[in-house]
Amino acid sequence: MKKFLTATAVATLIGLSGAAQAADFKMSHVRPQGATIDVELKAYAEAVKEATGGDVNIEIYAASALGDYTTVQERVSVGAIEMATQPAATGTDRRMQIASVPFLASNWEDARKIYGPGGVLHETMAELFSKQDITMLAAYPVYFGGISLNRDAVTPGTTEPKGIKVRVPGIKSFQLTGEALGYIPAPIPFSEAFTAIQVGVVDGVIGSGAEGYYASFRDVTKSYIPANTHFEVWFMIISNEALSGLDEDDQAAMRKAAEDFEAARWVVAEEDQGKWEQRLADELDANVVELTDEQLAGMAAKVRETVWPELLNDVGQEWGQSILDKALN
Repeated sequence: MKKFLTATAVATLIGLSGAAQAADFKMSHVRPQGATIDVELKAYAEAVKEATGGDVNIEIYAASALGDYTTVQERVSVGAIEMATQPAATGTDRRMQIASVPFLASNWEDARKIYGPGGVLHETMAELFSKQDITMLAAYPVYFGGISLNRDAVTPGTTEPKGIKVRVPGIKSFQLTGEALGYIPAPIPFSEAFTAIQVGVVDGVIGSGAEGYYASFRDVTKSYIPANTHFEVWFMIISNEALSGLDEDDQAAMRKAAEDFEAARWVVAEEDQGKWEQRLADELDANVVELTDEQLAGMAAKVRETVWPELLNDVGQEWGQSILDKALN
């Protein structure tokens, strides 16, 4: 009997050990179902399921169904939600504003050097996430940002005062950028932004790009200004608790799938941005304003001169300047 119990116990322990390797993860993102990121994350989930032999199953939750991205990041930090692919929330660490420094990259080549694998922002954000008990699996390049208006644009290629009030995220960099470009910024939560435009509280939005405006503001976009205000990059993150609960092979499979996910996105992101700008023009009959290189350079110069010093004061002068210096070299 003793031998039988011992064998049974061993078999039970083996069975429990094997069961412990299986994991069901929730992945949050901010776009509606069917959006580009939704499709790509579902493909990632399938790749992970296949690579882990079914050990890891990731269910995708679109349209912030698990909460606003700031709340989701906090919940990932404590392990209440396993994964997310979304913008970095700055509430718990103001230094995360460094990811959205306005006019840091001038073109897609610059962006890949700064935000892509091995780039200074890629490494910096991974370090900042790690301090919140979060592992950054990948960066997800989205687009260069622009300005959406529910009216005709006014001197769009200049920094002159325009008398136009626009919604901006509650992030200092966007508020300061709006002012520097001649707009009147009004920090409004994303969930209230569409209604604010509809009822005339504001006349437009700064903080997104063509794809974002098409997805969430297409009924109130009459003009789009591709001003390259900032480079939008999201981050695929996972709680350290969830990741460490997997065996080494499954962890490696998730990381490899994330690397492939990021690499594939860099290949199509620039073309994707152009397609969404064209959809604004063709499907919504919005006026997509053409800006010259000289106009873009002038806007960038004004923002770098007036906004960057304020941001550096907020994130830490020495720390922030060291990152900007590496990015611009």
